[in-house]
Amino acid sequence: MTEQQTPRTQGRVVVGYDGSAPAERALTRAIHEAERREAGLEIILGAPWTPFPPPALGAPITEQGDLYRLSRESLDTAADRARKAAPDLEVVATLSSDPAAEALIEASRTAGLTVVGTRGHGGFTGLLLGSVSLRVAAHTHGPLLVVRGDAETDSEARDTVVAGVQGDADAPAVRYAFEEAQRRDARLRVLHAWTYPAPLGGLPAVDAERTHERVEDARKLADAVPRYAAAPLRDTYPLVRVDTDHELGAAASVLVNASKAADLVVLAAHRGRHRFGMQLGPVTHALLHHSHAPVLLLPVE
Repeated sequence: MTEQQTPRTQGRVVVGYDGSAPAERALTRAIHEAERREAGLEIILGAPWTPFPPPALGAPITEQGDLYRLSRESLDTAADRARKAAPDLEVVATLSSDPAAEALIEASRTAGLTVVGTRGHGGFTGLLLGSVSLRVAAHTHGPLLVVRGDAETDSEARDTVVAGVQGDADAPAVRYAFEEAQRRDARLRVLHAWTYPAPLGGLPAVDAERTHERVEDARKLADAVPRYAAAPLRDTYPLVRVDTDHELGAAASVLVNASKAADLVVLAAHRGRHRFGMQLGPVTHALLHHSHAPVLLLPVE
């Protein structure tokens, strides 16, 4: 069950909200993203309804009706803040009795972008399977922006979007990264991580020569992957400044390090179906825990 005003649904920006500080940061980011896209903004507060009423509304919660009233007022306060920040923005406030993650996952079917917050630098607080942000990341139907909880550098524009690419399957994410760089008038860095080939088990003299050849082949392939990923899109996005790059190291650590100099990291979310449902890959999981910049996940089946 939801209570809302009638929104322009298709292509809108949706943000999860609960009145907490991370949710406030996510709301701020969502306002900016809606303005960039010239789209509407929907603010969703799902169950359990917010335990974070604004200070002025901090009366004791004694009944379900009180919880509903405080949640509705908290949500309306957030909507008013968005309207003041962006007077031309169409803002919709939705109070849902569905669990917060489920409400956001359902909204992501028609959203142009879904935005969620995180708690604390370097990871989600108590991030267990079933927590809202991680569950939405594992099940979103469209692009998801995860706004990390470290507010210290939020205002420091680096004018750089990083796109992580491992192979052809990441092509949709690279295209989306071009779009994001164009929206922001930012430089795009298409980045591939690679590791040395496994050692051979033959004679040392023979192995040394063959290993050198294999390393050179791996280096050439690493150089080609981001160049080929970007090449088909350069003409489509001629105004985007593109650098293609490769670094030696595990993909997770390479991308986390690259996030220090980025405004946004774009990554394809390759999600596998396991015994307990959809799960994120290890690189995606690491970025969500440790990225120094917001992470935009594009689900790729």
